[in-house]
Amino acid sequence: QVHLVESGGGLVQPGGSLRLSCARSGGGVSFHAMGWYRQAPGKQRELVASITTGGATNYQDSVKGRFTISRNRAKDTVYLQMNSLKPEDTAVYYCSAATLRSWLNNEEDYWGQGTQVTVSS
Repeated sequence: QVHLVESGGGLVQPGGSLRLSCARSGGGVSFHAMGWYRQAPGKQRELVASITTGGATNYQDSVKGRFTISRNRAKDTVYLQMNSLKPEDTAVYYCSAATLRSWLNNEEDYWGQGTQVTVSS
């Protein structure tokens, strides 16, 4: 059974940085894309960034230039480097993974348990 385990969340002051990591455990499935979503209180879950096996990336407009997604394909590990953090980045961040079929249908197959990121002075 496949699991995704996030780490790296926490409390940071505005303008600070955090790096989130998401590691895969379990095998048997090939991921085409991995990504990060976030959900703030009272809001819907939204895509923050994604990266495909080929290295193609996609970012939400509000994080472009501040966040960088990267992936270790051999380990099926994905990272999110977050710089210049703002209070509005506060949310629970979820790692996701999709097979090619799901990615083509704009769906996710697997989710992590979430990690809290709080940006506050």
